[in-house]
Amino acid sequence: MIDAVATDSSTPSPDKPRRARRTRMTGAERRQQLLEIGRTLFAAKGFEGTSVEEIAAKAGVSKPVVYEHFGGKEGLYAVVVDREMRRLLDMVTGSLTAGHPRELCEQAAFALLDYIEEYTDGFRILVRDSPIPQSTGSFASLISDIATQVEDILGREFKSRGFDPKLAPLYAQALVGMVALTGQWWLDVRRPKKAEVAAHLVNLAWHGLDGLEAKPRLIGHRKS
Repeated sequence: MIDAVATDSSTPSPDKPRRARRTRMTGAERRQQLLEIGRTLFAAKGFEGTSVEEIAAKAGVSKPVVYEHFGGKEGLYAVVVDREMRRLLDMVTGSLTAGHPRELCEQAAFALLDYIEEYTDGFRILVRDSPIPQSTGSFASLISDIATQVEDILGREFKSRGFDPKLAPLYAQALVGMVALTGQWWLDVRRPKKAEVAAHLVNLAWHGLDGLEAKPRLIGHRKS
């Protein structure tokens, strides 16, 4: 008599391996995944060079899923840019805690360089010209927002030195613009080290302010 062999239906046979069960993402998790993938692709290829097909393929979903969450590539791009602009603005404004004006300059320089170092893809996206309108504006308007945070600091410093505080907005734009443009250059070269870059930026800004003329003069032939 041949004994019947009991088989465990839960045990996969050698020629039929068990498939790993895929964990289904929640809507919030899927949205975050698409944002991270979009952020990476937009940084590497730009808006025009990135397609919905590629975004969907990287996420392992169909194109309609991307449309369902963001309405298309434009919607995804807008959310990515808005998030990065808010992050950078928060990092800079949140860093301004010192009492001494020179240390405040250092904190602002470090905040921008920290953002470039930690969120390189985000900065690459921000410094590109956006092909679509953003609710938070452009990179230029973001720099202007950051400069506004510096205006009051410079205004107080100007007043204490006998300079016209009404010129503080002009100098704030100049200082923040200097740091932002240097940051764009440092984005790729990454030399010298971050602390050294911050030190040189503040050296130029602070000693330029320290030797500021109350009524700056032009020495060239052009006077208007």
